[in-house]
Amino acid sequence: MAKDWKDRLGVVYSTNSDFKYDKDEQAEPDTLPANQQKLIVQLDKKNRKGKAVTLITGFTGSTEDLESLGKLLKTKCGVGGTAKDGEILIQGDFREKIMLILATEGYKAKKSGG
Repeated sequence: MAKDWKDRLGVVYSTNSDFKYDKDEQAEPDTLPANQQKLIVQLDKKNRKGKAVTLITGFTGSTEDLESLGKLLKTKCGVGGTAKDGEILIQGDFREKIMLILATEGYKAKKSGG
């Protein structure tokens, strides 16, 4: 913990000799089974310089499981993308293909938008 002081920047001073700083660590939620996930698949062009991306939201679970689902979708579509903050971005308009892939994997997916 060489940079432990950076985690405690909000603490000014304590006169209590038994004081222990509690870090605000949030536990990741447990990953729901595929048949209980309610994913939303939509096309997004906002703030992307006119480029279309397929956005998958609504995933409930750990970051590792989100990244593995993102990797599966990127591999099956043969394109790039990213998975972070509970969202999966796939480059290009692959809504129909992703809906089919998610259905075969057992996920409940719903298409949103035009």
